[in-house]
Amino acid sequence: MQPTRPRAGWTLAIVSIALFMTALDNLVVGVALPSIRTDLGGSLESLEWTVNAYTLSFAVFLITGAALGDRFGRKRMFVIGVSLFTVTSALAALAPSIEALIAARALQGLGAALVTPLTLTLLSEAVPTEKRGLALGVWAGVSGLGVALGPFVGGAVVEGIAWQWIFWLNVPVGLVLVPLAARMLTESFGPAKTLDVPGVALAGFGLLGLTFGIVRGESLGWTSTTVVTSITVGMLLLVAFLLWERRAAAPMLPLRFFKARGFSATNGVAFAMFFGTFGSIFLLSQYFQTAQGYSPFEAGLRTLPWTGMPMLVAPIAGLLSDRIGSRPLMVAGLALQAAALGWLSTLLDPATPYSDVVIPFVMAGTGMALVFAPSTNAILASVRPQEVGQASGATNAIREVGGVLGVAVLASVFAANGSYLSPQAFTAGVEAALPIGAAVLALGALIALLVPGRPSLQAQEATRGAVPEGAAA
Repeated sequence: MQPTRPRAGWTLAIVSIALFMTALDNLVVGVALPSIRTDLGGSLESLEWTVNAYTLSFAVFLITGAALGDRFGRKRMFVIGVSLFTVTSALAALAPSIEALIAARALQGLGAALVTPLTLTLLSEAVPTEKRGLALGVWAGVSGLGVALGPFVGGAVVEGIAWQWIFWLNVPVGLVLVPLAARMLTESFGPAKTLDVPGVALAGFGLLGLTFGIVRGESLGWTSTTVVTSITVGMLLLVAFLLWERRAAAPMLPLRFFKARGFSATNGVAFAMFFGTFGSIFLLSQYFQTAQGYSPFEAGLRTLPWTGMPMLVAPIAGLLSDRIGSRPLMVAGLALQAAALGWLSTLLDPATPYSDVVIPFVMAGTGMALVFAPSTNAILASVRPQEVGQASGATNAIREVGGVLGVAVLASVFAANGSYLSPQAFTAGVEAALPIGAAVLALGALIALLVPGRPSLQAQEATRGAVPEGAAA
């Protein structure tokens, strides 16, 4: 038993660094959008695609990434994912046009989709159950650090050097991480001995059709042939995926997961939070530059009261989720975020003093932190240990689809009510969009009430005893 502690420590460090890189790239581009638009050109739609090419690709391949890890080895696929993410970061930095940047961002999303669900699987295997809340709190805190530093690092780098360096920063980290992971992580496999190829294809193309249609809805119109066809085909393929998974011998996503109230409700919470949060941050990360005339660095600095809170609060929330359960933290977190966005929608103006937005920013960031680790703990508690990879892939895919949908819908509301033509026009669009994000977050708070409370110690022991670590799915 001597190696357990160092293995857990190394695993936590390695997966946290990888998670930090992928989390940073979710928001690092936001504050650089005005500079990218000036340098490479592009409309609001193309700016959306620099964000959504990453999140769309991420969402489409997350379940596949988890399935590949279960079949071919989690450590092996983790190393491949980090390598791909590193190479495509360099391609994004070298992009000569907005189209090339969008393509590189899509490939980055694929690399991140291989890495992210496996960080949770590798960590859950390395850490004892009784310490899982603390480990997940650190894991979520590091993810929060990536979110926090995204706008700040993006602003500092864009202003101090050039926007290309927001991608170059990933390269040395990846070059260190790949050999370290290859040496220090322990290889493991999931219960499935074969890859569910039809499931991979149906889920991948279904998510692609659905999210592509959502992203194109704002520019082409929600009733256009392209959008309606894409969304319809995507939904039909996802229905076919669910029907296939019901009869597959080794399903990529066992549908019995959704019979567990904790799994279904927590995924509803995750969808609502990413919809409201990422849709709002996409617009608010540009507010300080476009509406108030601040530099990229000054704009990134002003987002820290919001994006920095998960780094501070998430580890505490992880500990609390072990003691009081996930439900009260998730309800409080989503309610705080909804209240914060509703408040911001009444405050914003080109002349709004920064001091007026600090408190709602802190509320929104604290709310995010109260959901991250507890929701992950709730997902892990709802499945068997050997199924963590499949559950993590599904949950992350649902989250990212929520983020893509949030950006698309809130950008559509923005475009219908405002524009980039003047500070006042930009603010008018943001003011119209934020209440939509607040309403979805409030709905998420209601869904969080359905998450089961913390089980008794005897129930936890009975569950662990009933399903040994190596049991077949």
